[in-house]
Amino acid sequence: MSEVTVLKTSSDTVLEDYDELIKLSNTLSKKDKTIIKLNLSWSLYFPACSTEPWQLEGVLKNLRETGYENLTAVENQTVVTHPWKGAYENKWLPILKKYDVLYNPLTNVEWVKYEPKGSLLAMDTLFDEILVPKMYFGANILHLPTFKTHGHTTTTGAMKDAFGGLIPKYRHHAHKKIHEVLVDLLTIQKEVHKGLFAVMDGCICGNGAGPRTMKPYVGNIILASEDQVSIDAVAAKMMGFNPLDIRYIRLAHEKGLGTGNIDDIKIKGMKKEEFENINFNFKVNRSPIIKWDQRLRKTTSDKEGIHKFLFHSPVFKTFILASEVYHDHIWYPTVGKKRIKEFQKTDWGKLWKKYEKGPFPEYNEVKDWNPY
Repeated sequence: MSEVTVLKTSSDTVLEDYDELIKLSNTLSKKDKTIIKLNLSWSLYFPACSTEPWQLEGVLKNLRETGYENLTAVENQTVVTHPWKGAYENKWLPILKKYDVLYNPLTNVEWVKYEPKGSLLAMDTLFDEILVPKMYFGANILHLPTFKTHGHTTTTGAMKDAFGGLIPKYRHHAHKKIHEVLVDLLTIQKEVHKGLFAVMDGCICGNGAGPRTMKPYVGNIILASEDQVSIDAVAAKMMGFNPLDIRYIRLAHEKGLGTGNIDDIKIKGMKKEEFENINFNFKVNRSPIIKWDQRLRKTTSDKEGIHKFLFHSPVFKTFILASEVYHDHIWYPTVGKKRIKEFQKTDWGKLWKKYEKGPFPEYNEVKDWNPY
């Protein structure tokens, strides 16, 4: 039976609670390299959007104190996020320095062609080739997702976190069959990694039009599991959804990649009755950008010429620009700032303020980065 550890926490005890959480559930070997896959959904900071600083510190503190020596943190670049700017705005860099963990953006590493042994549902038809960071082979992977909804996938968590680590440049094409792609990514992970583990932060959660334009919600919950399907199912259930109604969870469950049926998952760290009574009543919504992305991809899916013109040519730059203008220059300075101000009044907002950004990092821009 799969296990997911769920603990209540507070801003006063969160580091100690993360220590207990990991001790109750961690299965990763200490002798192998462990890659910390950070979660960056926005280069700017917004509550619950990306890996939280206390989440990162709680995990690294435990790993160092329990003898994990070979640690590397990674994140990738997308058409809407930047790994160095995001690391700065989300206050990761001083924490990584404190625990002597190298930050290695995946734009800087070698990617190699990979032929999956297991059957795939979509990636082999969506992409000309499947690439994997060379450093991933034989290493553990530890995902650090946050507890939030998503306009493309209803919920997002451990399985979705692999999206940024296993598709180098063209991941927006996966939106055509996003649920199937998430299942394929888990298939690949199980083949290339020694161990898989996820630690999800629900101290402050995101409800609504995720993964960015959300309403922050104080959840005071942290979760961990080696079963990527189960931790996403448990989070979905706590959000108020039926996990098996979410396509990527159901497909992964049916394929035997993990357990998505709540009745078959053992909850540790919390009494069953307490867990079953948790329902945040989240409602998934879609931002205008996601709505138009889905609409255009759907209406042109059987029109190859038009589809390539929109998504495989410089025309796509107009969509990237539209996303940046809407998210960074319209929504964030208006609605976003108001929600951040309310968040800062909470205990988690006060804890956020205690973390430092540190100096802005020096980095080399990636020149050969074609998103089409």
